[in-house]
Amino acid sequence: MITQHALPSYLNPEDLGPWGQYLQQIDRVTPHLGSLSRWVETLKRPKRILTVDVPIERDDGTISHYEGYRVQHNMSRGPGKGGVRFHQDVTLSEVMALSAWMTVKNAAVNVPYGGAKGGIRVDPKTLSRGELQRLTRRYTSEISLIIGPNKDIPAPDVNTNEQVMAWMMDSYAMIEGNLSTGVVTGKPISLGGSLGRREATGRGVFVVGQEAAAKRGVAIQGARVAIQGFGNVGGVAASMFAKAGAKVIAVQDHTGTVVHSGGLDVALLHQHVAETGGVQGFPGIEAFLDRDAFWGIESDILIPAALEQQITAENAPLIRTKIILEGANGPTTPEADDILSDRDVLIVPDVLANAGGVTVSYFEWVQDFSSFFWSEDEINARLTRIMQDAFNSVWEVSQDKKVTLRTATFILACTRVLQAREVRGLYP
Repeated sequence: MITQHALPSYLNPEDLGPWGQYLQQIDRVTPHLGSLSRWVETLKRPKRILTVDVPIERDDGTISHYEGYRVQHNMSRGPGKGGVRFHQDVTLSEVMALSAWMTVKNAAVNVPYGGAKGGIRVDPKTLSRGELQRLTRRYTSEISLIIGPNKDIPAPDVNTNEQVMAWMMDSYAMIEGNLSTGVVTGKPISLGGSLGRREATGRGVFVVGQEAAAKRGVAIQGARVAIQGFGNVGGVAASMFAKAGAKVIAVQDHTGTVVHSGGLDVALLHQHVAETGGVQGFPGIEAFLDRDAFWGIESDILIPAALEQQITAENAPLIRTKIILEGANGPTTPEADDILSDRDVLIVPDVLANAGGVTVSYFEWVQDFSSFFWSEDEINARLTRIMQDAFNSVWEVSQDKKVTLRTATFILACTRVLQAREVRGLYP
């Protein structure tokens, strides 16, 4: 139960959005925290929230203002870490929740970071390249007082990429008067980026998908896979599952849903999306479906890899699958979680399934500090080992305590965070 005193005064208690979803998850894990539960309010309150105005001059000479955020949820285990998204629907509640899920995610795979997240409420498709650069640089200048390679390290997220990270890094360097490549991750290789970073989140989804399938007796060879989202996460996961012999039978993105029971040609679908901007119109498929019909497609593995709160109490009863791998952040509401768990659907939660990206971001950060860079094979091998170890640790907790993988991940991660909080104590 969410208590009123745990709610920030600037949020509407009647509509908490994604932050409310996160608070419910914390309430579910609290009974499992033992003596550490005395610190649980720490997890319900972001350490720092920065809201900024981001004005830019448009190409036509007019001035536009955008609202930006950087939220640092918890930094008990290390500097803040989390992406920056540019999207027209960004809200403070969303960024708060995403920062909190980063806290849990980083602790779940045991990398020495806290959780943070950033965003600007803007549709980047309405901006020219020059306007996008000015927006990025102004936003970086506004949040520069709280970020840094030992304070808070941004990374790409929805609608941001290597180029945006390069602009952020350069802006920070101009402000500080020195080049700190470790201030952001997900940078171009030429600026200290890491090999394998772009594919890391999708690769991590595939790795834990293999582990989950083995636990459930599902053979990857011939497994039917349905994917929502076909970007860096869903697209990479699709390629890896197809390469391993699975059949990617359905893909949905913002343009529509394409279905082929015999398996889509993933390589050709990537080419089509690159040329047209979406899956709509892909030739040789059995059907184009509307958005809601996607959830009724029968599969062995379902991968929601788009945005949060996609699987709800309304569409969860329609889902016919054995395993859900959450490539997106927060795609399943707590109510839908209960419905699917009662039907014995194995859900590998976002804070575990999509942790491959932040894991390789950690590798990039370490490489930047040492100025010594690893091969892609080394990166992928290290990533695979960390993801497998994290999955197996969570699986053991879930079996021992008879809880879902989501609750088990939160138990493991929140215990690590609150142990750090307890031994550090309070200052002053």
